[in-house]
Amino acid sequence: MDDSNDHRYVSRRSLLRASAGAATITAVGTGQASAEGSVSPSWFDSRCPDATHEPSMGHCVDGGMEGCMDDHPATVELRAAVRDTLEEQYPDAGALVDAGYKPYFDTLDRDADGWSHWINPEYVGDESVVDPERPESVLVDNETWRSIGVMFIATENGEPIEPPAVYGETGSEDRCSPWHYHAGLPGRFAWWYYRQAYERDFEDGNVTLPCRTPCMLHVWTGDHPEGVYAHDGPPREYRDQEPADDPGFETGAKPGTDTLDWDSLPSDLVPEQRPDELAALVPGL
Repeated sequence: MDDSNDHRYVSRRSLLRASAGAATITAVGTGQASAEGSVSPSWFDSRCPDATHEPSMGHCVDGGMEGCMDDHPATVELRAAVRDTLEEQYPDAGALVDAGYKPYFDTLDRDADGWSHWINPEYVGDESVVDPERPESVLVDNETWRSIGVMFIATENGEPIEPPAVYGETGSEDRCSPWHYHAGLPGRFAWWYYRQAYERDFEDGNVTLPCRTPCMLHVWTGDHPEGVYAHDGPPREYRDQEPADDPGFETGAKPGTDTLDWDSLPSDLVPEQRPDELAALVPGL
């Protein structure tokens, strides 16, 4: 493996060590280790200069949001196509499970305000980008278990790529390219966790903790005070909808009564390791 890349490598042995109760991870490659053997937080700063330990994000395209308007024909068309897809194919958590989406629950983002990401590895791994019929991630309200939007992820064959604009030419005043990335440690860990749990099934070998996530684009189908492409989810009062009629999978939990979370899922939908069980591998989480 190439240690020159700005990545943190985590091995199967480290995962097993974590599950056995260890709270640190041994430095690999040229990382700076502390006296206890865990990776010093300064290691992440030196190899990932834009990374932070607290949650942080940035715009993938400078000024990319400036030309975005909710009433622009391209936005109206994209939002309508996403809404049709969610209503017809992915209306709720049960439909997402049937379609191959994996529970994610925002990993360690404990302030997600009651909504979560579900990710489809097949769509992350294909060549489509901004395809309303194949959204890489669907955003779900954890109270009603209903889909409330999508998140497109700019990847091709699973690898990050430069994101396309929703509309407008490069340099034009009306260009809309509202993509964002996460450089904070929780977001980087979340992407690492997705790849480890759902692309590799905790296989032997290494997976990387990136310096930042791929570029991502939210499209909310309901009203949102900050707009269609807002980063944060719509406030609770904007998510007024009836709960899903049925969970869609075997569970003792009920939409509208119980929160959709790891504990409401049957065991065959829960990864071998939950995020909180692995967070000790990464100092600062």
